[in-house]
Amino acid sequence: MTTDEHPSGPGGRTTCAIVGGGPAGLMLGLLLARAGVHVTVLERHADFLRDFRGDTVHPTTLAALEDLGLLDRFLALPHSRVEQVATPDAAGRPVVVSDLTRLRVRHPYIAMVPQWDFLDLLADAAQAEGTFTLLREHEVTGVVRTGARVTGVAYATPDGAGELHADLVVACDGRWSVVRRATGLRSRRFPVPFDVWWFKVPTSRPVGASLVPRIGHGRALITIPREGYLQMALLGRKGEDDALRARGIEALRAEVATIMPTVADDLDRLASMDDVKHLDVRLERLRRWSAPGVLCLGDAAHAMSPVGGVGINLAIQDAIAAARLLAVPLRDGRFRGRFPTRLVARVQARRRLPTAVLQNLQRVMHARAIVPALNGDDQGMPDGAARLFRRFPALSVLPALLIGVGPRPERIPSWAVRAGGGA
Repeated sequence: MTTDEHPSGPGGRTTCAIVGGGPAGLMLGLLLARAGVHVTVLERHADFLRDFRGDTVHPTTLAALEDLGLLDRFLALPHSRVEQVATPDAAGRPVVVSDLTRLRVRHPYIAMVPQWDFLDLLADAAQAEGTFTLLREHEVTGVVRTGARVTGVAYATPDGAGELHADLVVACDGRWSVVRRATGLRSRRFPVPFDVWWFKVPTSRPVGASLVPRIGHGRALITIPREGYLQMALLGRKGEDDALRARGIEALRAEVATIMPTVADDLDRLASMDDVKHLDVRLERLRRWSAPGVLCLGDAAHAMSPVGGVGINLAIQDAIAAARLLAVPLRDGRFRGRFPTRLVARVQARRRLPTAVLQNLQRVMHARAIVPALNGDDQGMPDGAARLFRRFPALSVLPALLIGVGPRPERIPSWAVRAGGGA
């Protein structure tokens, strides 16, 4: 590797600069590095420990990890498995509406694993490649332009500011993407009627992982078991953050206890409202995912609702598709001259339909499940639908296919496949 491939202060250079060390950014970085592309990921934090990270790793992502030779290492991480999703009928009896075990895939379940462990796994694998660099505590503050084309990013670190020049900048920095804002790419937003409040409740009680919220008193609650505590997501009406904080921690504890009485005795360990983080839920997608010198992927291209936990899988599928289309042209220098606009646009052309299908599915779930729960008039699954799923349980494979696999799943390119991933 030549010295000018390393960003060592102002004037550093790489072939592909990826902004954001989330699932899309690290997966893309790993794949490009395995193709021999010089790639640098800039992550603004010193680590991956964030509560807003999702925890669902879907069957197609598990298959990708196996093809990458990383499945055994992944399965060694603390995790639980979700094989079925059930919803109550009008009488409160569970109805299985999504059965992943019916899928004809290598790994018919969703793994629930702390995302920081998953990201550490991808980062470690990528750093084993000679052309990969991960820069932590590098906050991208803007883009660098040469004429109308983006040719790099400006960043700030604890030691000062700098620039990193690149043939291609890929924005994987989430729904508040600095790169997307700097390039003026416009999005189409869809109304979302709820927000999420995240908090931890220390406990040793066994609580099963579930992708279906617990409903009660105009709220919905999702719990994710972790070692020594529960990560909880409380769903409420959008715009209620000020009112919720004004009521105070005692009122919040009481609300959670009514929805989930089994943890009532542990809620005193939730010390104050400072421990409750607000997530402004958004549902949107860019009209164009790229501009000269820039490509947006994951939440930077399409912010997803947390419903169904499909956002992580969708972002990883974006990264795999982008790598398949762009790795060889990047490695061969086709981005160093005139920007290949049509080639980059093929990424959006391939991933636009899966994104639209899943976002429309989330909008239906918002209207049919979340809004009735928040209005306090959730009556459970209608009797006719409940009878249909009980009489024909094979119908549960269709929601499982949408949630667990998604439209147009992507395969790891042959040049990135490694043996020893497990089965």
